[in-house]
Amino acid sequence: MSLLRKVKIKDLGKVFTGSTPLTKDETMWGGKHFFVKPSDLIKGSRRVLNTETKLSDAATKTAKGRLLPAGTTSVVTIGTIGKLCQLDKPSATNQQINSIVVDKEKFDQDYIYYLMSQSIDRVKVVEGGSASGREHVKKSTFEEIELEVLPLSKQVKISKLVSNYDNLIENNNRRIAILEDLAQSLYREWLVNFRYPGHFDTVNVSLDDALNESKGTQKLIDSPLCQIPEGWQVKTAAEAITINPKTKLVKDGEKPFVGMSGLSQGSMVIGDVIEKIGNSGAKFINGDTLFARITPCLQNGKTGYVQFLTSEKPVGFGSTEFIVLRESEHLSSEFIYLLSRSNNFREHAIQSMTGATGRQRVHNDCFASYYLLVPPKELMNEFTKRVKPMFKSIFNLSRRNENLKQQRDILLPKLISGQIELKD
Repeated sequence: MSLLRKVKIKDLGKVFTGSTPLTKDETMWGGKHFFVKPSDLIKGSRRVLNTETKLSDAATKTAKGRLLPAGTTSVVTIGTIGKLCQLDKPSATNQQINSIVVDKEKFDQDYIYYLMSQSIDRVKVVEGGSASGREHVKKSTFEEIELEVLPLSKQVKISKLVSNYDNLIENNNRRIAILEDLAQSLYREWLVNFRYPGHFDTVNVSLDDALNESKGTQKLIDSPLCQIPEGWQVKTAAEAITINPKTKLVKDGEKPFVGMSGLSQGSMVIGDVIEKIGNSGAKFINGDTLFARITPCLQNGKTGYVQFLTSEKPVGFGSTEFIVLRESEHLSSEFIYLLSRSNNFREHAIQSMTGATGRQRVHNDCFASYYLLVPPKELMNEFTKRVKPMFKSIFNLSRRNENLKQQRDILLPKLISGQIELKD
């Protein structure tokens, strides 16, 4: 006899549709409260570790800034239907998201998240287009979707077991974020602020030390940009970076392919890699940075660092909307990735965009007018030596996550359907 019983989403608790406070009202923004949009959700990840924008305390006191409690399951129902997350802290969402605040007396919050993750095909029943032409499931339709649930005691056992996988994935994602922050901090400290080993900062030093020649001082020289350490050079990005290099790739046979969905907004990790026949689009090798050139992907920060290719398949291809940035005799691949994440570099690229609204693209010519500082070869090598292990660790952690996700995704459908029953 099956333990499953049918319920509608509206029976699981209360359903809320998000909304957006007035964007031009500065009092609504810049606070500490998460404001979750579909672009903040990472495929395959249960939690949202950070959001692009945050609400102020004042915003949360309005109807449009309503904070939903931790444990809420939030599902995208306009646009990229089916992306979902479970809120880890009180957060607000935009109007593209419907959220289920679970009745905890009748259902387990974690179980409902896992149940919804396995019920996305039912959510993807498209009722019609929105004003923008995107797929749209109305709240009233969303609430009526029928699901099958197990008894509460079984729900708790399933969520505890599966949460072990997600907790490991979340811990690895935190470690990835820490490593990226460390690499970025080292980049800024050494190569933007000129505080690298051997540099003597005379700003915060005593007069006695400043006069001590054994301590040494940094000699600065004039440049078109600013005063720079002796031995450094000013070059354009077009001169210092290999941009969209010609890379051969045969048409026949399957090769690794990356679409725009494979790039993250805040991490170098590239996901959604598939095997595909063909060779049209951007070609890349390990060490290349994939830089989104189209709006809104560029503004959202979509950028990746290639590390997943093998000796058997050393070349991959991807979206025509990628700009490939490759190392040169002047700059290492790690430096180039970190540079591509800097605000100045991105803003310069954004300012060069042309085209119809909503389909604007970066002009490749913009790299000839972006000037950057190139450190001496010895310093470049030492910097690369320091950050390369961080990049490798990030890759290894992302691989572990992929394995954990595969194991979880094999087990979860069998548990949710009752095919595998956990003993009391």
